[in-house]
Amino acid sequence: MLPFARVSIIGLGLIGSSIAHAVRATMPTVALVGHDADPIVRARARELGFCDDIADSVGAAVTDADLVVLCVPVGAIAKVVGELAADLPQDAILSDVGSSKAGVLAAMREHFPDRQIVPAHPVAGTEFSGPDAGFATLFKGRWCILTPPGDADPAAVVRVSTFWERLGAQVEIMDAKHHDLVLAVTSHLPHLIAYTIVGTASDLEEVTQSEVIKYSAGGFRDFTRIAASDPTMWRDVFLSNKDAVLEMLQRFTEDLTALQRAIRWGDGDTLFELFTRTRAVRRSIVEQGQDDGSADFGRAHK
Repeated sequence: MLPFARVSIIGLGLIGSSIAHAVRATMPTVALVGHDADPIVRARARELGFCDDIADSVGAAVTDADLVVLCVPVGAIAKVVGELAADLPQDAILSDVGSSKAGVLAAMREHFPDRQIVPAHPVAGTEFSGPDAGFATLFKGRWCILTPPGDADPAAVVRVSTFWERLGAQVEIMDAKHHDLVLAVTSHLPHLIAYTIVGTASDLEEVTQSEVIKYSAGGFRDFTRIAASDPTMWRDVFLSNKDAVLEMLQRFTEDLTALQRAIRWGDGDTLFELFTRTRAVRRSIVEQGQDDGSADFGRAHK
């Protein structure tokens, strides 16, 4: 039995379009309605045909839905929730895909204190964005973290969990604040570091832009992939999850200072111990199927 018959997707970028493609592939009888605030994106989505209908307003998109998934930057959640408030069916479940959850949950509950809200975060993505970037297998084998409020209907949580499992994801349920702390370490801080390193390299007067590009070794090249992520989305993530990010950034700064001290004083034992521990973390990630263990991250070379 399908968890939902009619799904509305608000925001048709990488994640929204990928959800649509994945629903098409795994639950082809589900009716899909999409909407995006950008008329150019709506037009392109109609051309690509991954939804049954593309509505020109948020209200029209959610009128008959039994699941609404907000795939917009977290900074836009409150505005979008306000726009759909008058048209959301009483029995519909409201969800999202944002990378920070406490603020999203608060914004949803402000408008819908008595509705079923089950926020979600599919931990998947690429550096590409827009409706052309989506593909059906984006969530396969990846984690999707649900952060329902304590008073959520267990049946609603099961339905949303089943939905993501049908799309190929592994589902974990977590408290919203704990989610934000965990993701500050595993996702938000790495992105902040990547943006900083790539920005520093581009600002160095003694290193020309052509040299940075021409001599990009593996480490810098992989940072540029992360730093190419959607700027609007990540701006909103850092601002919405600032407390957890600042806490992790302070810890990182302290660790970086200790590493700087070890290098200055030639403390090879400290460096070797750290690099040994971090190598073990990498192996664990590969063993759990969260990345490719082949050489150069599985890249094909011509």
